[in-house]
Amino acid sequence: MSKGIILYKSKYGSTKKYADWLTDATGFDCFETNAVNAAKAKQYEKVVLLGGIYASGISGLKFLKQVAPDLVNKKVAVFCVGASPYDKKQLAQIKERLLKDALEAVPLFYGRGAWNEEAMTFIDRTLCNVLQRSLAKKDPSTYEPWMAALMEAKGQKSDWTDPSCLDPLIEYLQD
Repeated sequence: MSKGIILYKSKYGSTKKYADWLTDATGFDCFETNAVNAAKAKQYEKVVLLGGIYASGISGLKFLKQVAPDLVNKKVAVFCVGASPYDKKQLAQIKERLLKDALEAVPLFYGRGAWNEEAMTFIDRTLCNVLQRSLAKKDPSTYEPWMAALMEAKGQKSDWTDPSCLDPLIEYLQD
């Protein structure tokens, strides 16, 4: 593969795990988004952002939007990490909502992360609890996949990370 850079923003470690696996698979340089600027990012032919999904946003995407004008004619991709199982429809909605304008043509890939309420910040844990209480009032047969996963995760400690989730991204990055 040609020269590439992996940029990541990880809150609880799953995204970093994927970034490390992708670095091993590609040989690309790897940095946290806060350690890189646009001038550095534009030195690379391929740019991959990895970030967790939180409150329907992707960590690190703000950085990618800022440097997007410097990445014209570069191969760019985004890999997001979340606690829900892969859902093609949900991923398409995330792409439509978040990858707009200069990022509209950027492909979006997905890997499942981990769940550990003990490691969550107070705010994240509280938001999840409020959402779970709200969902508990609904008929479980009407749950979307992410809703069912959120309800099943309550009180559990799980790690669903899987390096094979990177395979479609790696295939995309190959010349």
